[in-house]
Amino acid sequence: MIMDKRLILAMDVTDREAAIDITGKCAPYLDAVKVGYPLVLAAGVDIISDLARFAPVIADFKVADIPNTDRLILQQAYRAGAYGVIVHAFTGRDSLEACVAESLIWNRDVFAVTEMSHPGATDFMVKPAEDMARMAADCGVTGVVAPATRPERVKQIRDVVGDLLIISPGVGAQGGSAGDTIKAGADYVIVGRSIYQSDDPAAAAKQIADEISSVL
Repeated sequence: MIMDKRLILAMDVTDREAAIDITGKCAPYLDAVKVGYPLVLAAGVDIISDLARFAPVIADFKVADIPNTDRLILQQAYRAGAYGVIVHAFTGRDSLEACVAESLIWNRDVFAVTEMSHPGATDFMVKPAEDMARMAADCGVTGVVAPATRPERVKQIRDVVGDLLIISPGVGAQGGSAGDTIKAGADYVIVGRSIYQSDDPAAAAKQIADEISSVL
């Protein structure tokens, strides 16, 4: 991805036409759009190629299985047009290495989750997050996922992964600040409901992109 606006739209609507319309309107303010199971299950996997006309698509499938199954999932996501795929790191080194190997075949991106953005993530994910980030870096992932809702954790993960990309969900509806997250060391922030539930999604996306620009 080109690091320009530093904004990724989390497109979690379940209506195909709405997803295409909103992404098209917001595209000038985005570096990528992230799609997960809600949209793909509702609209079909070809929604990835539909949205890729406007911006690179990251398939947020949080892949978490044995190495062979992980590999097969990534194949299908890349074949559908995904530029990157988000996978879990907690399944261990062999699974993560299989994901990285598949991404290299396609010359695409793979991002490993170190810590999620919702409150419940603090129950079990904080303590091993830095170890998972270190393992992910050792395996050669493109980048890691760290929570915008806890900027201090973004900073700590940055200290572990060095120059790897950090993408951070949780800005907006979950309470995270785009500016604070970028200042903490994230490369991109991920925003969903604050944009796609807005009466004017493009204006909402521009406002967040401007906030990011103001702290760079």
